[in-house]
Amino acid sequence: MKTSVILSAVGGDRPGLTQGLAEAVFAAGGNWLESNLAHLGGKYAGAVLVELDAERLGELERAVQALNAGGLIVSIAPAGETPPVAGKPLWFELVGQDRPGIVHEVTGVLAGLGVNIEDFATRTEIGSMSAERLFRATARLTVPEGTSPDDVQAALEAISGEIMVDFTLKPA
Repeated sequence: MKTSVILSAVGGDRPGLTQGLAEAVFAAGGNWLESNLAHLGGKYAGAVLVELDAERLGELERAVQALNAGGLIVSIAPAGETPPVAGKPLWFELVGQDRPGIVHEVTGVLAGLGVNIEDFATRTEIGSMSAERLFRATARLTVPEGTSPDDVQAALEAISGEIMVDFTLKPA
């Protein structure tokens, strides 16, 4: 019987960490399905969705322990069986001067509308014109039935002046 697990990894960034994870998955007969790995805050951080035979999970756990001994902290969690959220896909992009609270405000509006955040990426960068730190976010959203993209647009516009950001919504 097959099972799916999520490997979460954090450690000091250095060459070979992704290969180490790949070796652990391969050694246990696992199939690397999806991942999101990045250099984040001076660390290597990410998650990998793996499918493998349930009876080989112990092999994966032992391979992960070897990675942990090498300084990469890897944990294993069962993947969820939650069905995808029904609704309309929407692409979201935001840019504005960085300040605390932007993610809190935007996610509060989206949650209040019942919008599910399927994928969310953020970063800061120095603006080319202003030399000030800018905050950028992109997200793939699922808007529930009964809520229109115009509803999402209006709710975000209501806070965009407060948090001083520009955003774009378009069909995904």
